[in-house]
Amino acid sequence: MQDPCQAREVLGIVGDKWALLIVRMLKDGPRRFTELKRAIDGISQRMLTVTLRDLERDGILTRTVREVMPPHVSYELTPMGRTLREATAPLLEWSITHLPHIDAARAAYDNRILAPSSR
Repeated sequence: MQDPCQAREVLGIVGDKWALLIVRMLKDGPRRFTELKRAIDGISQRMLTVTLRDLERDGILTRTVREVMPPHVSYELTPMGRTLREATAPLLEWSITHLPHIDAARAAYDNRILAPSSR
């Protein structure tokens, strides 16, 4: 039987914002590095590279190189990666749906905390 504490390694993967966004971007099939970079707002080239390598190492995606000039490299979800996509899709959709409410709550909190006391 597996140690439940080992699940923290997996949770580190699925809890990473960049990993989840990459998995989401690969839902419709293979994408090239530059396509992913353009589609994921705010991710640096280095962070995209590191995250893609981590996801490949963990068996979430595959990297395919076609020997043409220049080389054509694409990334695609593995069967396990597709199950991760299915499992995390509700969380991503929840995030998108509730973003306006979260922004409003943050603004209200910041106004309450940062406002000078009227006492």
